[in-house]
Amino acid sequence: MVAQRSWPFMLDVTTTLDDVLYPPHEPHTTGRLEVSDLHTVAWEASGNPNGIPVVVLHGGPGGGAQPSYRRYFDPAAFNIVQFDQRGCGASTPHAELTDNTTHHLVEDIETLRAHLGIETWHVFGGSWGSTLSMMYALHHPERVRSLVLRGIFMCRKSELHWFYQDGASHMFPDAFAPYRDHIPSEEQGDLIAAYYRRLTSEDVSIRRAAAKEWTRWEMATSRLFPDPSYLDKAEDLDFAVAFARIECHYFINAIFVEEAYILNRAERLANIPTVIVQGRYDVVCPPRSAWELHQALPQSQLVMVPDAGHSMGEVSIARELVKATNDLR
Repeated sequence: MVAQRSWPFMLDVTTTLDDVLYPPHEPHTTGRLEVSDLHTVAWEASGNPNGIPVVVLHGGPGGGAQPSYRRYFDPAAFNIVQFDQRGCGASTPHAELTDNTTHHLVEDIETLRAHLGIETWHVFGGSWGSTLSMMYALHHPERVRSLVLRGIFMCRKSELHWFYQDGASHMFPDAFAPYRDHIPSEEQGDLIAAYYRRLTSEDVSIRRAAAKEWTRWEMATSRLFPDPSYLDKAEDLDFAVAFARIECHYFINAIFVEEAYILNRAERLANIPTVIVQGRYDVVCPPRSAWELHQALPQSQLVMVPDAGHSMGEVSIARELVKATNDLR
């Protein structure tokens, strides 16, 4: 089923995010969970401790959990679990790449589920969070009640080339130029590799300068109408270093799986109710991936949002995500 909302195409400039989301609320429980000899992850649970369990998987990789993510769920109905994936947010060690792979993150989700005494839960994730949600569901389908996915990303070569090398650059040439030109011309044939060399440099100043440009490029392209407050994230160098360094580490390693890993195994997800919310003008994770996933999962519902880009902070995307979580009740 493909749903494209049939309202006349006119931008809603009166509705705000606060009109669409549930009110802010604080966690009822927080903790730190040692998931290996090296890594400890920070986690929280909010909403109703006895409510329907849902785990929220943040983007990046390296983006970290956010208080705003709690607001996509009715706090009276859901027990909303979030955690900072390895190396980011309040998890330690900060920006660490050792033992930081997709398979480690999948098992961290399962370790946290067991730690919290949850038998099964709904899984909610966008962008890289959609990737990790599907990877977790592929490995532990018996634990997943449903998938709510936004801005589909499967980390195929074509997706990485589009955003980090040549594709989105045609849509945002002004934002792409500083990202590209941070790298000497002789290295610009493979920008991910060039950034990886700098983001793993022993020189802190080199790492920070590269992280800032990498992060600014993504933040500049995440919304249909660019938001200056998103660009400010690149100025927070602690955030930017973890975000850029971990993302680049995953992408240069193709998220540690073979090409088209998710699509080639999509039949394993066939019995899991799935909602896909995709911005029609998402240039970070273009709609083609959402469409191909929907074709591989005929039971899924694809909602193509006509007036949105990539960000879950866009009102029309948020509206559809809240509708999807309300339906889970």
